[in-house]
Amino acid sequence: MAGGRGPTVRRRRLAGELRRLRERKALTIEEAAERVGWSTAKVSRIETARVGITSPDLTRLLDLYELDAGKRTVLHALARTARTKGWWDAYTDSLPSDYATYIQLEAEAAFIRSFDGMLVHGLLQTEDYAREVIRSALMALSPPAEVDRRVEVRMTRQNLLLREENPLRFWTVIDEAVLARRVGSAETMRGQYAKLAEFAGRDNITIQVLPFSAGVHPATAGTFAIMEFREPYDPDVVYVESMTSSLYVEKDAEMYWYTLAFDHLRAVALGPDESRALISEMAEKSS
Repeated sequence: MAGGRGPTVRRRRLAGELRRLRERKALTIEEAAERVGWSTAKVSRIETARVGITSPDLTRLLDLYELDAGKRTVLHALARTARTKGWWDAYTDSLPSDYATYIQLEAEAAFIRSFDGMLVHGLLQTEDYAREVIRSALMALSPPAEVDRRVEVRMTRQNLLLREENPLRFWTVIDEAVLARRVGSAETMRGQYAKLAEFAGRDNITIQVLPFSAGVHPATAGTFAIMEFREPYDPDVVYVESMTSSLYVEKDAEMYWYTLAFDHLRAVALGPDESRALISEMAEKSS
């Protein structure tokens, strides 16, 4: 898997640049839309990165914002690369759009902090564990071939952690219930414990277990992931998943609460060495 920034982050960056240019001209979204002859909704969707932008449309906006030639070239190049496809596009026919969007953001992230309260994070799952989770999530409504493709996607995602150059930094706090919950056979769980212990030994990965003894905590509402990107103008985003949809949180005030919650969780969780020891202990008990 190639490193670096991918389509989604580039689109978000372009959207942010266009928003800043509009604000610099002291124009509202409604005023900008009126001057270029578009609907307000179209400008809004572009500025929130919900849709991409064509080269002619970008030129019209940059004419309005009176941008100089050098900066125009940079933004047009950014728009072109925002349309670049990633490895995940080969699987888009079998992936929900929300999941595909998450994979793109994950592939472009430099650091992910995650709280996992139900299952081992997908980036740390074994193939057997992933197969059981995916099969259960699809509730036997999908053919085996689709399950296979989704397992393949999940295993491919793990290359982010294993690549030699700029591997993804990943810090997860796992609820003890995740380790206690049996997924598949005893053999599947032994394999999953072993993989967690192996991953915990990597410099770019931190695994902490939140013990039952920690009691009530700020993340009882569910799992979330905080994604940080390499460039300062690529804003952080929090990903929250439910059974039928996904939520992306980008507002500073809401980001603050998720960051605060994660800091609390890592503070009350077992340390990395203690966590690894507990994982090994549970592996022995499953033998």
